[in-house]
Amino acid sequence: MAEKKEAPQVAARNKKAYHDYFILETYEAGIALAGTEIKSIRQGKLNLKDAWCSIDDGEIFVNGMHISPYDHGNIFNRDPVRPRRLLMHKREILKLFGQTKTEGCTLIPLSVYFKKGRAKVEVGLCKGKKLYDKREVAAKKSAQRDIERGMRGKE
Repeated sequence: MAEKKEAPQVAARNKKAYHDYFILETYEAGIALAGTEIKSIRQGKLNLKDAWCSIDDGEIFVNGMHISPYDHGNIFNRDPVRPRRLLMHKREILKLFGQTKTEGCTLIPLSVYFKKGRAKVEVGLCKGKKLYDKREVAAKKSAQRDIERGMRGKE
């Protein structure tokens, strides 16, 4: 019997990252969490807006990701913005480290989702956009929206 493929359940998406950066590559990483943190993520109490990733001593960490304390967590709740370790292969981490140092790129968490019951983070290798790049993208979206509205009006 064929296995059923289920789509990953997205817990949070970093929309600001798509506006502020060009995403060159994406990587999937596991994340080391406490029990109350995973329960809070399942409730959707997660904010990626100001989050970024750093590489220290061959390990990759996500900083600035806010996970609200779990309501029924009492003493087991952790600091909401503590650095959390991401789980990736060593060669991937070293490759990312080299690219961030030489090319002037940065690592940004793009989304957090559940895959087979495990929390995963989509990390993007990003390069910052200039102001005129952001305006150009906004103009294209606006033009596309106008075209779609015109097509609907003729039907």
